[in-house]
Amino acid sequence: MFRFEEPAYLWLLLLIPALCALRFLLMRQQKKRWRKFADPMLIKQLAPDVSLVRRILKFILLMVALALLIVMLARPQMGSKISKEKRQGIETIIALDISNSMLAQDVEPSRLEKSKMLVENLVDHFNNDKIGLIVFAGDAFVQLPITSDYISAKMFLQNADPSLIQQQGTDIGEAIRLAMHSFSQNDKTGKAIIVITDGEDHEGDAEAMAKEAEKNGIHVFILGVGSKQGAPIPLGEGDYLKDNSGQVVMSALNEDMCKRVAEAGKGTYIYVDNSSSAEAKLDAEISKLQKGEINKVLYSEYDEQFQAVGILVLLILIIEVLILECNNPVTKGWRLFNRGK
Repeated sequence: MFRFEEPAYLWLLLLIPALCALRFLLMRQQKKRWRKFADPMLIKQLAPDVSLVRRILKFILLMVALALLIVMLARPQMGSKISKEKRQGIETIIALDISNSMLAQDVEPSRLEKSKMLVENLVDHFNNDKIGLIVFAGDAFVQLPITSDYISAKMFLQNADPSLIQQQGTDIGEAIRLAMHSFSQNDKTGKAIIVITDGEDHEGDAEAMAKEAEKNGIHVFILGVGSKQGAPIPLGEGDYLKDNSGQVVMSALNEDMCKRVAEAGKGTYIYVDNSSSAEAKLDAEISKLQKGEINKVLYSEYDEQFQAVGILVLLILIIEVLILECNNPVTKGWRLFNRGK
């Protein structure tokens, strides 16, 4: 598979036609000056060895060398063959609550940041599995489609914050519904939805969606983040979210709702605190899932090809230097090199 690592440099190839046009104009002006100086036939008699063809050929070689140098700047690369492998793995959709209440700091450093760290640790244990990311609050959308690119998964995970969704709330039902439609069509692969939420301001039909997921063979895990005592929701600069009466709003984990949703989907509820126990429990539950065949398309690393282009440029420049503007006695009888002299 062929590609350019820095394709933007290829725009420099537009210089080639511009230089050719400039060369053509200069040649026309030179001919006009010669005609003013003397008759063209007389000039040929005075300089019988001057070859116009050689000049044009040397210019063409220089333009080809310039074009190849630009190609070198674009870093041509060649990859080895593409291979498809079948691996044993599962598919997991992370549904992450990014409502404002997830900024509460009763779990360090915050509910949202703790959730991100938990997911990162989970991804680090993945090998041949696939992962997708859904973020939700009062609405839900796919942040990352199902993939085996763990680096991209971590990148998209770090970018998740409440500003991505304007509609506040905690619509777990919509998140589960969207997750169910985000898996591949491979029936032999174990599938899991991991919902991470504090359950506050719960709305929608989460229990019904969890039951439907279970009927489709999808395991639903609910991870409850936060404390029952609750904590204020920071707004920045030391201020906290207040209600209409000016009182600070305390956000608490709705653990009962989380447990009901997990039970409806015949899944598992896991409480997330400041320890690492939730990670160990989640890893244990995920490892129990059925593993099926997952097709992976693998590309080998790309090899730089500029060396070959560089050798070709060097050869062209050597040839250009060896070609004289005047006729060579050795090639004096060759029609190609003597035409237009």
